[in-house]
Amino acid sequence: KGGDEEIIGSICYRGFYEMRFAEIAFCAVSQQHQVKGYGTKLMNLLKQHAVKEGIEYFITYADNYAIGYFKKQGFTKSNQSISMPKGRYHGLIKDYDGGTMMECYIHPSIDFTRIPQMLKAQREFVMQRVRLKARSHKVVYDPLPSGFRPNLDGISRANESAARAMAIPGVAEAGWTMQDLMQSTGASKDVDRQKNVLKSELLQLVRKTEEQQFAWPFREPVDTKEVKDYLDVVKQPIDLSTIEKRIRKGEWYKSRQMLYRDLMLMVNNCKLYNDENSTYYECAVSLAKYLKSIFPNA
Repeated sequence: KGGDEEIIGSICYRGFYEMRFAEIAFCAVSQQHQVKGYGTKLMNLLKQHAVKEGIEYFITYADNYAIGYFKKQGFTKSNQSISMPKGRYHGLIKDYDGGTMMECYIHPSIDFTRIPQMLKAQREFVMQRVRLKARSHKVVYDPLPSGFRPNLDGISRANESAARAMAIPGVAEAGWTMQDLMQSTGASKDVDRQKNVLKSELLQLVRKTEEQQFAWPFREPVDTKEVKDYLDVVKQPIDLSTIEKRIRKGEWYKSRQMLYRDLMLMVNNCKLYNDENSTYYECAVSLAKYLKSIFPNA
């Protein structure tokens, strides 16, 4: 507004609102503006608009030149696992030869228009907490000389990163030890890697469950405005969408067994509330049999 009204970029998408996802069909930013951050700002504005429309996922087919851009915007490639159940998009979008299918989850509680301000505020809060305990920020060391190379004789390759850090003036004075740095560069990464592997595995299990024909009663929470006595009978309501959100938060499920318990709670809730001759009860029985097949050790 108030400028020359030059069009610098655009995104075209098609929404499938009943399935709560949208396909990005076209995304482009003028070449002369591509390094100025407009592409990220444009995508963040679209994500904010998607939240208002109830869209949970974006799916797109990216060519080799666009994959890097979409990865920076939070998209993941299909070979790294598409977490949205296939049944929600299968038959609605077209496969494109030479394109890579990518997906992005749109978190409903994030204000995407304020991402830079949020990161800045978070960084400042962390630094304020550090200053309450640390003293190292009160001491300023000279810049490292050009071509600084610490002596790494006798240091194994696995510990080189920690040794380089320890050689920087001020690191030891701040209270860091070689063991601390070794743990931060090794063990913690292994823990994060294990968490990500478990998270991906659990999402796959839920996705497979959602794709089953008999899973339709369990995909969303029971509408207690329509089924008014539901909470009088079922004290611990649970559904597949709630389970998926718990998995994405990353701290709820520590094992496959914990996921299995919630899935069986969902099955038992359905059996408890519904008559044995009902379609819902039959779906619960079928789901219980299916869960035993994908959780053989449960």
